Amino acid sequence: MTVARPPRPRAPVHEAAASPRGASQPHQEGPPDLRLVAPALAAWAAAALALDAPAHLVALVCTVASLVAAALLIGARRRDPATGGRRRGAPHPRPGPDVPSPVPLPDDRQPLEPTPSRPRGAQPRQRARKAPPPTAGRSPGAAPGTYGRPGTGEGHTAPRRQATSPPRTGAWRGRPTAGAVAAVLLCGAAAGAVAGLYGADVRRGPVPALAREYAEATAEVTVTGDPRLTRPRVRGAALAPASVVLEAEADRVTGPDGTTTTTSAPVLVTVHPRAGKERTAWLGLLPSTRLRVPGRLVPPLRDGDRIAAVVRVNGGGPPRITGRPSAVQRLAGRLRAGLRTASDGLSPDARALLPALVVGDTSRVPPELDEAFRATDMLHLMAVSGSNLTLVLALLTGPPQLAGRAERRGLAGALGIRLRTTALLGGGLTLAFVIVCRPDPSVLRAAACGLITLLALGTGRRRSLLPALAAAVLALVLYDPWLARSYGFLLSALATGALLTIAPGWSAALRRRGVPPRLAEALAAAAAAQAVCAPVVVAMAARVSLVAIPCNLIAEVAVAPATVLGFAALAVAAVAPPVAAWIAWPAGWPAGWIAQVARTGAALPGAEADWPDGWTGALLLALVTLAVVLVGRRLLQHRLLCAVCALLVLLAVVRPAPLARIITGWPPPGWRMVACDVGQGDALVLAAGPGTAVVVDTGPEPRAVDRCLRSLGVVRIPLLVLTHFHADHVAGLTGALRGRAVGAIETTGLEEPPGQAEFVRRRARSAHVPVVAAVPGERRRFGPLSWEVLWPAPPPAPAGAEGPNDASVTLLVRTAGLTLLLLGDLEPPAQQALRTAHPALPEVDVLKVAHHGSAYQDPQLLRRLSPRLALISCGADNPYGHPSPRTIASLRAQGAAVLRTDTDGPIAVIRDPGLRAVFGGRGGP
Repeated sequence: MTVARPPRPRAPVHEAAASPRGASQPHQEGPPDLRLVAPALAAWAAAALALDAPAHLVALVCTVASLVAAALLIGARRRDPATGGRRRGAPHPRPGPDVPSPVPLPDDRQPLEPTPSRPRGAQPRQRARKAPPPTAGRSPGAAPGTYGRPGTGEGHTAPRRQATSPPRTGAWRGRPTAGAVAAVLLCGAAAGAVAGLYGADVRRGPVPALAREYAEATAEVTVTGDPRLTRPRVRGAALAPASVVLEAEADRVTGPDGTTTTTSAPVLVTVHPRAGKERTAWLGLLPSTRLRVPGRLVPPLRDGDRIAAVVRVNGGGPPRITGRPSAVQRLAGRLRAGLRTASDGLSPDARALLPALVVGDTSRVPPELDEAFRATDMLHLMAVSGSNLTLVLALLTGPPQLAGRAERRGLAGALGIRLRTTALLGGGLTLAFVIVCRPDPSVLRAAACGLITLLALGTGRRRSLLPALAAAVLALVLYDPWLARSYGFLLSALATGALLTIAPGWSAALRRRGVPPRLAEALAAAAAAQAVCAPVVVAMAARVSLVAIPCNLIAEVAVAPATVLGFAALAVAAVAPPVAAWIAWPAGWPAGWIAQVARTGAALPGAEADWPDGWTGALLLALVTLAVVLVGRRLLQHRLLCAVCALLVLLAVVRPAPLARIITGWPPPGWRMVACDVGQGDALVLAAGPGTAVVVDTGPEPRAVDRCLRSLGVVRIPLLVLTHFHADHVAGLTGALRGRAVGAIETTGLEEPPGQAEFVRRRARSAHVPVVAAVPGERRRFGPLSWEVLWPAPPPAPAGAEGPNDASVTLLVRTAGLTLLLLGDLEPPAQQALRTAHPALPEVDVLKVAHHGSAYQDPQLLRRLSPRLALISCGADNPYGHPSPRTIASLRAQGAAVLRTDTDGPIAVIRDPGLRAVFGGRGGP
């Protein structure tokens, strides 16, 4: 009689599986494989600590770690779980009354009873059917045929010959084993030893010794990186010239005594070439070029840096080349130059951005565009990373999820190339990608992950991205320990790890709440990357971007077409430049879109929020992010609360002027003049109507003056006055021009320094704004505002007058019954000449103190002016000691209330009906 068995109920696999893909995904995955994560992190930490640690301490710690790891491995070998806790080679005890079996065996594996012999010729006995395995020792709830540890509830299907083997999970689910701890110790010891050797190489040899003595030497170096032009920086009144900086390796050094030593030390070469062909020659150097550079060797700015010295090249002139670059580097250089040539006909932003998006060539990116990308946390788009390599490999292998299947796509699938050959071609393409895009930290991380994935593809193994990332980090830290201290490498690894671990779960949560799948994936990826990278960004720059996620989401739609078309133009440029130009033309549209997104996002009033810097600020932001994530999980269940929170964030970013005025009290209604807080410099704003103002000077930093004007709602500037051409008064001109209608720029007649005067004229031409010279006695009026130019005097200059300061444009302004005098940076000789030339100079209500409140003031002029309110514009902790205590005491002795931007922030002067000042959202005297 045959009894029908009831159908075995299927376990709800999809519902029970803890997969970030969601319950309905048929291809469920197990827990992430974390076995390589701990060794990679140990190697990273050990390398970062050992680079500048004492050699004897590194050797001691690495030796102890290796001995402990060896002891753990030996102990684990003696207590091998696969042999039931016995030593290898020892006889296996049979289960009996005194030797219990650790894992119950099936009936067909039990010891057999002795079988009595049967006579020759007797019929064999019929073999009985095997009984089902006993239930004794089976884990509760386990399915038939599964075995496990009693009382644990963990069952597994036991292979016939491996009944005593522990189950393999593929990831750590319990306590780490001795082997795992040993792997962590060994990887940490190896990385520490390698890093100790690298650090010792940097600190020893003739180059560091000569640098400590600031000695003159001649070095023969091999260029190891692309030369780059530094951003001009304001140092007091001067704009420091841009320098060409290049990384190199010193091969031979000739000291001041003529001794030549062969060495191998990384150095940083800095040179100040003249503009034109000389600068172009330095910027055109390729890696692997050999140079002879005479100069002064100085120590690096920071201890523990990867360079042994800085070589400051003496004099000018083109570079002295002693050896040509390699053929590979010449080919890479031609490809990069071809892409720049192909993009010459694009719009300015697209022309600058396309090479940066494709190969990381930022040589054309202007400072203001770079600043916009920093403000929106989109700078990673100009640092070539995994997304670029993924797009390149996808052209060959097709979508990654189909790369190992019969239905794979891509160029290899279309041509019928075998899987292993495809992996080899992908490896060659990856190496070419590194050479052309240069081995920056993010490029190396992406290439290592790609090579590991291609190796798994070629060998037919399972492709797991998280172990690939951990293996890439481990290999790269052992290859170059200095990456352990690279912010770029840290940001790249964190962003990739967040995309692999956090983003899938967040994407599934958003899909469960009705968000479309594509949008959910993009939003989760951007939010996860921002959450883990923002604390690191804060450690470098004390700011938090509030527009990073939306700006990255909006720009993401244009990244793929710009990159693919850019790579196509790069490949064609070497053989057919006109065709490359035609390919680059449509690529300019998405590149321009990305630039416009960055500029628009950075221009929003609340694009950035100040935050404490350093690792303390990073830890604080990490805690805030964690709290937001925990609260956000509950908020997602209430759509109304989500909408309210989104509206609040939008208001914080846009900051409508009426709402900002209600909340912060800034700007105060009826303001007549504002001294902007722009650091060590001047930037004054005079109200001339709704949204209209006359601006006097722009300070040293474009962002600072732009932020001040935006907070005041200024969109129209009928006249922008630059009192003189010192950098702390004119370097922020770009910020004042940004997004505003400017009628004219008025300057002093003395065009010194000539470089900064040319900078003003160049910026004015690009903005199509005329430049005129101020004339003494000139009178103008705009709306309620009127002013008269009192200075500079016509030539000849007064006795004792010196340089641009004494040629400052001085204005006597009248508005709403108030009299204001703006002295620029006049020194005492010019102040005395001003007092003599205008004997009827009236008393004033507000005085902008000359030269940031320096000690050099004319006491008689201060007594004649007798100001009620004295404003001093200066930067906090400036190296000049501005303002002088003597000047402050003299002003207060005249009965003036002294306000200063370094302690009070931006200062607004109002009349309601008396004279009053408001600063920092608080009422002043």
